[in-house]
Amino acid sequence: MYSISRHRIWSVFNSFYHNSFYHNSFYYFSLFIFTDRAVEVKIAALVSGGKDSVFAVQKMIEAGNEVVCLICFVPDNKESYMFHSVNTGLVPLISEACALPLYYRQTSGVKEEELNEMETALSDAIFEYGIEGVCSGAIESAYQKSRVDKICLSLGLQSFSPLWKADPVSLLSEMIESGMEIRFAAVAADGLDESWLGRVLDRNALNDLIRLHETKYIHIAGEGGEFETAVLDAPLFKQKIVPVKTAIRYFGNRGFYDILESRLVTKE
Repeated sequence: MYSISRHRIWSVFNSFYHNSFYHNSFYYFSLFIFTDRAVEVKIAALVSGGKDSVFAVQKMIEAGNEVVCLICFVPDNKESYMFHSVNTGLVPLISEACALPLYYRQTSGVKEEELNEMETALSDAIFEYGIEGVCSGAIESAYQKSRVDKICLSLGLQSFSPLWKADPVSLLSEMIESGMEIRFAAVAADGLDESWLGRVLDRNALNDLIRLHETKYIHIAGEGGEFETAVLDAPLFKQKIVPVKTAIRYFGNRGFYDILESRLVTKE
C-alpha cells in the first residue's frame, strides 16, 4: 500500500516537475522520496546478461518485490554509453530460465538518443504489465544511474539500484556464495590476459582480481570496463544455461569469450 501511495503522490507533482523553475532541486528530492524502502512493487528489470544486472534482480526479489518482466537493449553501437553488447544473445535464455517475459529491443546505441528508446520500452511495459518500478545493476556509473533515474521520474516509476556503491569484494563474494555461475566474457585491462576468457568467477578468481587491484589498479567489479561477464546460472533460474559452442577472440590487449550456441538444462 505504501508503494501505491507514492505512485499517486507522483501524479500530483508530475506537472510541477516539468514546469518548475526549481526542476533540478525537485529532481534530486524526488529520487529520495521515490526510492526509499518500497516493498511489493511490480518491477521491470534492465538485464544485459552480466553479473550485476542479474544479481540486482535477485536482490529485488529477496526484498519482496515482484519482477514481472526483463528488458534487454542490444546496441548497434558497441561503444554505447548506456548498454552492454557482450553476449546479449544469452538474455532470451535467461528470460526462459527465469520464466519471465522479455522485452528484447534493438537500440541505436547513440549517446542520448538511446535514452528515448529506453523510455519507449518502459512506457510499453507500464501499459502491458502495470510496472511501478525499474531496477538496474548500476554499482558506480553515475552516468547510467542518473539517466535511468531521470527517465523513471518522468514516467512516474520508482528507480532501484540495489547494488549501488556496494563494496566490490563483498559484492562479488556474495554472488559467488549465492551459487551463481559467472564466466568472464570480455577483458580489456593490463593483467587480464587470454586465460581469463571463459574463466569462472570463483573464490580463486576473486583473489586474483584483488591482487590485480593492488598492483594494476583494476576495479574488482570491472566498473572501469576492465571486464564483462556472462551469467549461466543463478538462484532465480529454474534451469541453467550450458554453452554448446564457444569461441575466443584475443587481440593482445583485449578479448572476448563468445557463446555462439547454448541450451537450457534442468538443474540437479
